[in-house]
Amino acid sequence: MLAGRRIVLGVTGGIAAYKAVLLCRLLVDAGAHVVPVMTESAQKFVGRATFDALASEPVRTSIFDDPDPIPHTTLGQTADLVVIAPATARCIGSYASGISDDLLTAVLIATRAPVILCPAMHTEMWEHPAVQDNLDTLRSRGVLVVPAEEGRLAGGDSGSGRLAEPQRIFESIKEVLSFGDFREKKVLVTAGGTREAIDPVRYVGNRSTGKQGYAVAAAAAARGANVVLISTVDLPNPPGVEVVKVESATEMHQAVTQRNDADVIVMAAAVADFRPKGIADSKIKKDGGPPEVVLEQTVDILADLGARKQPGQIIVGFAAETDDLLANAKQKLERKKIDLIVANDVSAPEVGFAHETNEVTILETNGCATHIPLRTKRQIADELLNKVLGLLGN
Repeated sequence: MLAGRRIVLGVTGGIAAYKAVLLCRLLVDAGAHVVPVMTESAQKFVGRATFDALASEPVRTSIFDDPDPIPHTTLGQTADLVVIAPATARCIGSYASGISDDLLTAVLIATRAPVILCPAMHTEMWEHPAVQDNLDTLRSRGVLVVPAEEGRLAGGDSGSGRLAEPQRIFESIKEVLSFGDFREKKVLVTAGGTREAIDPVRYVGNRSTGKQGYAVAAAAAARGANVVLISTVDLPNPPGVEVVKVESATEMHQAVTQRNDADVIVMAAAVADFRPKGIADSKIKKDGGPPEVVLEQTVDILADLGARKQPGQIIVGFAAETDDLLANAKQKLERKKIDLIVANDVSAPEVGFAHETNEVTILETNGCATHIPLRTKRQIADELLNKVLGLLGN
């Protein structure tokens, strides 16, 4: 996603300028081409030699001391993204007012690339109406603002205005640069656990809440895909996603079959492997003692998709396991004849069902295994889509 992308990293004069060093390292390690631009006051907090050593190009500081006769125009036109971290009240005010009195603000006025502002200042400044009005103005023009956070500030006190952590800014950068890479792609996602009726009241089910599937659908839509989500759960509909509600494995199979022309199918749903062979017409009463429930296998939706796989189509399965994680996932990948499988140990803390976080290993048919440590489910979704994007490219 970031490999080869040209990012102008603007650094202004605030005590949080040291965090821009960490952000620079994250971007370079991810393959981005980072061009640092420092204001005069920024150099009083962090030496330019630090960025000279870490970035992809030497630091740029002035319109007039640059070998390029129009450096602000060149930087603005060639950038894939401009990030200002930290962004002081002065920088924000100049940008909102269209004032270009140094190289960095001139780049901001000259670029048509996406811009991310990461404000950092003391609480009283952060809460000042003029600062907030300027940020609202910039947001209305399409600038992404990574809000300041609560925490310890310069001087030893605490409050709002602290620069967002570099990792959070890094994730925002990835999200902005990934927008549109799934444009014109049709993505089908399933989510939630199926319910297999015993009688009109009771059912056989599982613990899946559908959160990971919804995260995949939301991430794909944010990246420009035309997304259909087949769901068994009641969660808020992700923006821009068509949601189809089902309940049983049979209903999900029918819904998936009707829409299996998608470029990408992500089977994140926990489909029941078994269902009651017969469904009672009325509620089973306890007076007669425990009922004997005879089970039969449900349709294997993932295997059916693998057997019908269309040329160029990418199919992703999930393997929720409690033991022998990789061995079981690998067998499932081979048996179902799909492209990727996402394996997670649902017995581990903060992983899998009902949690906001997940930890997975993505297995490919070529034997490659990519472990993604504990992350939010949205972050897991984007990492998965990056893998899918690579397969689509091939």
